[in-house]
Amino acid sequence: MPKQEYVIAPSILSADFARLGEEVENVISAGADWIHFDVMDNHYVSNLTIGPMVCNALREYGIKAPIDVHLMVEPVDELIKNFAESGATYISFHAEASPDVVHSLELIKDKKCKAALALNPDVPLNSIESHYDRLDMVLLMSVFPGFAGQEFMPSVLDKVKQLRDVLDKKNLQVRIEIDGGIKLDNISQAALSGADTFVSGSAIFGEKDYKNVISRMRNSLK
Repeated sequence: MPKQEYVIAPSILSADFARLGEEVENVISAGADWIHFDVMDNHYVSNLTIGPMVCNALREYGIKAPIDVHLMVEPVDELIKNFAESGATYISFHAEASPDVVHSLELIKDKKCKAALALNPDVPLNSIESHYDRLDMVLLMSVFPGFAGQEFMPSVLDKVKQLRDVLDKKNLQVRIEIDGGIKLDNISQAALSGADTFVSGSAIFGEKDYKNVISRMRNSLK
């Protein structure tokens, strides 16, 4: 079982950007815990999304909830600085996108943010095992990054179980976040496998009643 409370983090990649401040305000009021940013640079992944100005704009709008930034970019250090200074709470990046992973993690910590590493479905856990004690969270992708609305890959649940076992044996308070195709019919499976933080985009923002879908997700975690 996870050692930390469950967190539901809607991804704004699926929100209505024409009224983003209102969308984020509404989804937080509906029971979401964090807000998730999918940051893509059309280089590390073949899509282009949002930058730190959007993070700063939401803070200026009055959003107080934690902002969880997933950097799918290369290189990472400059955007780590920019997002930290724009109000990010958690910042994750892919180890292969940094020439010096320890330096990048320390940069996140120096900026008073929580540090995380992200793994694509085909990247093994042993690629980051030397960094566990520097992390606040590990983000396991359950789709290949690039676009919203992809189908969940059940095979990633084995990786979640393996990671939970490793962290428990090491007695580390490190969150396990899962991102990609998370919805009502699989969030409980992810939780039973050991995840405690759930990113969900279209399954939340694609519904008219945010409170209803978030409540149902929360109830399925009990």
